[in-house]
Amino acid sequence: MSALDVRGVRAFLESAGVPVAGPLTSTLVSGGRSNLTYEVTDGPHRWIVRRPPLTGLTPSAHDVAREWRVTQALQYSAVPVPPAVALCEDPSVIGAPFAVSAFVTGRVVRTRSQLDRFTDRELESCVTELVRVLADLHSLDVHDVGLGALGRPDGFLERQVRLWWRQWTEVKSHDLADATTLHARLVSALPAASTHIGVVHGDFRIDNTLLDNADISKVLAVVDWELATVGDVLTDIALMCVYRQPQLDPILGLDAAWASDRLPSADAIASAYAQRRGISLDHWPFYLALANFKLAVIAQGISYRAADRASASAEQAVPELLAAGLRALGKPPDLPS
Repeated sequence: MSALDVRGVRAFLESAGVPVAGPLTSTLVSGGRSNLTYEVTDGPHRWIVRRPPLTGLTPSAHDVAREWRVTQALQYSAVPVPPAVALCEDPSVIGAPFAVSAFVTGRVVRTRSQLDRFTDRELESCVTELVRVLADLHSLDVHDVGLGALGRPDGFLERQVRLWWRQWTEVKSHDLADATTLHARLVSALPAASTHIGVVHGDFRIDNTLLDNADISKVLAVVDWELATVGDVLTDIALMCVYRQPQLDPILGLDAAWASDRLPSADAIASAYAQRRGISLDHWPFYLALANFKLAVIAQGISYRAADRASASAEQAVPELLAAGLRALGKPPDLPS
């Protein structure tokens, strides 16, 4: 993987009025299908630089400008985010747009083995805090934080169902009856209108946060905002719950911490979220079914684009996710009991 053009980054930072003490060095923190993340330092200072991946660019999924603007808007909100430093939208500087934020010293928990050092009570407290942060995000007034133009809330759910069906038809390796059935039932079960509109993170789970090194129950920053939008926030909590399934392992290609049976159940998470916000989860079966369908399409897409056997194994998660979506909706009303 090509190194970050640190000379270009330094020149941009200096032009943006950011003090830089000397030559920069960079270390790749994470790469792959998401935006690439680099730790950059001049010695006394550290920053995080995010840029799109080197190949397989999908503008809507790798929009560093959107990500930076969301975190900038949330700087002084109840939601912890990395401090925004500067945004470069000129691809000629390093070969792609990039965003710079302050470095936040924290812990990223990705695998189940990383949970072994914590007690069950610590893990429960961590999930309680994750739910609180997501609920606080969804409770923000989008106009108060300057994100009213981020998305199109009208018709959001209908567009989501249409989007993921279109994606399915583009990446499927063969026809699956459950996919066709689940899509048809989602169309039939569409709520008349979305009543819970707010900022949607789009990919919220434990490994997209930075946790305090000394206290796992403290969320220092929520990261990976490239899918953020304004829409129906119940899609966010539903996906957070659906991610708790074992099928997350082949999708991420590791023993995912968020799929651990040591963490509270999806039902407990949903209940805690509803209680925190003081709302009822109306049409909850629909949201769970949509989240399962979305995750099934993502798994199929990973396999479709895979250049290696490990990534291709994500396809094994597809049938069970589709089945889980159908189970969430229950028996069709026209079938006998």
